[in-house]
Amino acid sequence: MNDVNVLWVDDEIELLRPHIIFLERKGYTVHTSTNADDALDLLEKRTIDLIFLDEMMPGMSGLEALSHFKRLAPSVPIVMLTKSEEESVMDRAVGANISDYLIKPVNPNQMLITLKKHLHGKDLVTTASESGYRTDYSNLAQQINAASTMSAWIDVYRQLCDWRMSLLKADTLNMLEMHSMQQLSANSAFAKYIRREYEGWFPDGEGRPLMSPSVLRERVFPVIDSGEKVLLVVIDNMRYDQWRVIRGLLGPRWRVEAEELYCAILPTVTQYARNALFAGLMPLEIERLHPDLWVGELDEEGKNIYEYELLKRNIQRSGRRYKTAYYKGATLEGTPLAEADLGGAAENDLTVMVYNFIDMLSHSRSNMQIIKQLATDSNAYLSLTESWFRRSDLLGLINRAAEHNMRLVITTDHGSIQVRQAIRVVGDRETSTNMRYKMGRNLAYDKRDVVDFVTPSAVHLPQNNVSSRYIFAKGNDFLVYPKNYNYYATNFRDSFQHGGVSLEEMLVPVVTLRPL
Repeated sequence: MNDVNVLWVDDEIELLRPHIIFLERKGYTVHTSTNADDALDLLEKRTIDLIFLDEMMPGMSGLEALSHFKRLAPSVPIVMLTKSEEESVMDRAVGANISDYLIKPVNPNQMLITLKKHLHGKDLVTTASESGYRTDYSNLAQQINAASTMSAWIDVYRQLCDWRMSLLKADTLNMLEMHSMQQLSANSAFAKYIRREYEGWFPDGEGRPLMSPSVLRERVFPVIDSGEKVLLVVIDNMRYDQWRVIRGLLGPRWRVEAEELYCAILPTVTQYARNALFAGLMPLEIERLHPDLWVGELDEEGKNIYEYELLKRNIQRSGRRYKTAYYKGATLEGTPLAEADLGGAAENDLTVMVYNFIDMLSHSRSNMQIIKQLATDSNAYLSLTESWFRRSDLLGLINRAAEHNMRLVITTDHGSIQVRQAIRVVGDRETSTNMRYKMGRNLAYDKRDVVDFVTPSAVHLPQNNVSSRYIFAKGNDFLVYPKNYNYYATNFRDSFQHGGVSLEEMLVPVVTLRPL
């Protein structure tokens, strides 16, 4: 710590000699000055890492000197010390963008803590995070190996996301790589669990978790039945870790009442998972009960154009009568749900907003070079999500909704995963094109590479013909045909895809919030 230089500017510096000696014994080099002019001269000649600046001094005051210090050393933290507790003084100091503010008299430990906070905070956070994750790594590995229920897997995934957030904040590359390997190991074990248990959850098998068809019936309708007006925001293709990033930006206006993870159905794509969410039915039941509303794999219509009608029939089938409204878009521009309409929306029992921006961002990552550069990995993808949401019209709408005393439910239809490894499969021209799952006949593949269901009706999925089956990529694999294999394997490696079996795609948030 001998290379850390502190400048302390105070007209009573001799009275602070015990504090200076204390800091020097801790390894800091402390330079002193009794006035701002001499301090500025010293700052021009020497590199300083932090400045303690007295607010009341003869000649140029600390507040007057601030702009001069900022001009000479704009990145150096400045900590203001003052005997004044007047709010106006604090306001002026904070308005001048100081780093910290201490009221005299101060004790040596206060000064030491301030130095650690501003000069060593990141290193201390990194050290604590690395130590904590190393300690927890073995315990988490044991939980991954032992997980045999959905509640156990949800707990594992929450912990993995907790550590990702902590390690990202600490910006520790080695630990993030270690975490990515553990996430991959968890996804491998999770795929075995899904292969073993998924079929047994239908029609309403023992141990079936909260899944797409049950979310509205069990988490939204009861809120409306209690007399609340609900704004349901479905952010397409939102992972749990992306929700964690978004959650922090809602704090000033909203309080989280309940935060759960539910299991999105397979395939984890809009056509299946979101239609099931709104219909309250599995895709096979939608096809059988509402054939006019189901769009099959080979149909050229949009795959999710009947969501609102599916929702209305779901409500009707449950015996309820709600006043509803439904809006969808990638931005709020051009949609009826705008600030002026929130008052009207607050009169509805249920107002639904489907927002597609994250899904568009995910697909743009595959096709646009600039997005590839901005979202090079999952960590950068989270940062991009945070930057978007902070400045989005969606955040503005959600915050304004708080003024109308609506209950807010935020959820999604599925998540996504960054794919790395291309897996060869063979199918005919009628096989679905998604890179994380295939549905078709005459599929040729290595069973070890995928999770497959040879009888789609057993997992309540429709099929194009009697010999059709579904296969799902697991972990960070993606499915590629032999024709043009090198092109697709190269161009889509590291892209974000969805449709398959992974924690990121299947375990997604449903969150209830109340305005503050």
